[in-house]
Amino acid sequence: MRVAGRLGGWEAGRKMTDKGFMQDRTSLMEIDRAKGVLFGLATGDALGFPTEFMTLSSIKKKYGLSGITDFTENPALFTDDTQMSIAVAEALVRTGKRDLESVMAAVREEFTTWRHSPENNRAPGNTCLQGVSNMEHGVHWSESGIPDSKGCGAAMRVAPIGYFYQGDPVRLKEIARATAICTHGHRTSTAASVGAAFLVKLALDGILPENMIPKLLDFTSGMSKEFDHAIKKVEECLDWIDEEKALACLGEGWIAEEAVALALFCFLRHSESFEETVIRGANTNGDSDSIASIAGGISGAYLGFEAIPDRWVKQIEKSAYLADLSSRLAERKLAL
Repeated sequence: MRVAGRLGGWEAGRKMTDKGFMQDRTSLMEIDRAKGVLFGLATGDALGFPTEFMTLSSIKKKYGLSGITDFTENPALFTDDTQMSIAVAEALVRTGKRDLESVMAAVREEFTTWRHSPENNRAPGNTCLQGVSNMEHGVHWSESGIPDSKGCGAAMRVAPIGYFYQGDPVRLKEIARATAICTHGHRTSTAASVGAAFLVKLALDGILPENMIPKLLDFTSGMSKEFDHAIKKVEECLDWIDEEKALACLGEGWIAEEAVALALFCFLRHSESFEETVIRGANTNGDSDSIASIAGGISGAYLGFEAIPDRWVKQIEKSAYLADLSSRLAERKLAL
């Protein structure tokens, strides 16, 4: 066991005041939540990495009728989805309570570092690269995004925002919107990014899966008819017996509203199993790594770090760094 096992031994050998005990226990619980989100999105991303750009029939032909069900490498590499999510998380750690411009200045610096990293060689999206380049060359973040782009590159990286601003939905919407438009200018991309971050917040709040869609649509109301339509389609096909037919109806995930809709479908169909959620996401037509990553962030938030298979936590690249970042993000959140 992870958290539960450590907590038991830690409690037994610790002498401290009730107040101090509760503070440390709260910190451990918050770190567990942060790890659920970050390891959730990273392991989902890594599982879907080999199947990105593949059709479901091609995936089955290569990996068998069940598709890809486990990491194929050790360490398992993640993609630009996780790399950019890490950049967002680092920016939040750096800025904490500070104003929007300060947060976005840190986002610009972290994204620029990512853009020039030698590890940025995992099929990064052109829109993300161009938007970051624009910021690097002095264009303000509010104008640096590609105006008509609604690819999923903004929605794939907002899970840390949903975690960090769990208790402040107004701030969550503000930061998620800003981090979206700095690369993707289309209003549907903005709505999808806000929606993806909000789903992580709902999961952390313990909102029952069957209540998530109406709360999501209420939160993003008026932002994008395309996003609303995509989410309503999830509701319409959620009970279909044929999952593959439902997934095909929802799209391939290359555009923002489809990626969030597909990820939400995967989570809602398998809300009690992190493993089944991300396996379903990785076995889809199209942008499988982004679908599985977004779904993994939601599922990890809902079920907690313990729900993520130990073998995946051990095999994912930069596992120790992800654990450290989770701790720093949790500590910063608690200081808000």
